[in-house]
Amino acid sequence: MSQGPSAKPVTIPADVYAKLETLMHSTSAPHAVVVRARIVLLSGRGLGTAAVARLVGCSDRAVRKWRARFREDPVVEALNDGRRSGRPAQVPLTVRCRVIQLACDRPKDSHAPFRDVWTWSSLAKAVEVDTGFRLSQSEVGRILHYEGLRPHRVRQWLHSPDPNFALKADEVCALYLNPPDGAVVVCVDEKPIQVLSRKYPTQRAPDGSVRYEYEYARHGTCALLGAFDVQTGKVVADVVPRRTADATVEFMDRVAATYPDQTVYVVWDNLNTHYDGPSQRWTRFNEAHGGRFRFVYTPIHASWLNQIEIWFSIIERRLLRRGSFESYSALHDRLLGFVQHWNTSEAHPFRWTWRRPESDNRLRRVA
Repeated sequence: MSQGPSAKPVTIPADVYAKLETLMHSTSAPHAVVVRARIVLLSGRGLGTAAVARLVGCSDRAVRKWRARFREDPVVEALNDGRRSGRPAQVPLTVRCRVIQLACDRPKDSHAPFRDVWTWSSLAKAVEVDTGFRLSQSEVGRILHYEGLRPHRVRQWLHSPDPNFALKADEVCALYLNPPDGAVVVCVDEKPIQVLSRKYPTQRAPDGSVRYEYEYARHGTCALLGAFDVQTGKVVADVVPRRTADATVEFMDRVAATYPDQTVYVVWDNLNTHYDGPSQRWTRFNEAHGGRFRFVYTPIHASWLNQIEIWFSIIERRLLRRGSFESYSALHDRLLGFVQHWNTSEAHPFRWTWRRPESDNRLRRVA
């Protein structure tokens, strides 16, 4: 009985044979590719179509297909799926490019009057004006998503123009990491605060959430002066009606009295009251305290390097954001009460991390 025509032999180059052996035993490669590697290897050993199909567990047609594919191009990559044509593109390439081009720039009045950022709708209209091709909003969204573009997203950022940013930042971080022996490192800053009282008392809703009145009465302003000890987490603080140079000097006298026999490194920002000025206030202050103070300035627009800002954020969340204070004296007492509680029960150093680019990353973690 005739068995049909014999299968054409499959010749496997030696270097490809080794790769196919590895692929056939792979546990991470796609299963379909592993099966195709077995088909080619068994065919290379002279087995017929039916025998290979029986051993591999596939159809004769599949064996003939992948054997022929490998004969045409005897490389491992020939066993991968080919590119599929799919449905013809409904949006011309030039239109897609125009969507991307517009999204990468700010809207002009000729395309989207009185807009600072694009929306999907405004982009679709601008593209229709330019190309005559009408896109749906969802198609605009798909194009932007595929390219990883989010022109409707707005985020704040702050650039430091300080030419010595890295040097100053490293100096601050070095003080946090390795304070000099016998010295104290304190982070000093001022927090302006509005004295506000809610028109109606804060309530708790049935679901347990807090509801507080958005209308308020304003009773003036004040300033919280703080000095955070990076080694112990304790805070020296005072509340003053206004932030002035004289008030800052008086506060620093309190800091000096807190650390009477130690060298004190003061980390603070570039506020005008933190410089000598015509009166040479800090030169005279340091002379009055035996030259024990060293003033270290954060880079311009980088007060976030000052750890007192972390403590200020704690007091903002826990005391001020939803608080109600009928007078300056009420807020004054509440703030100083929190400082006393912090120093007695919660004071701790911060585990502070600054992520810098890996290429410029000598000091990253500060504990």
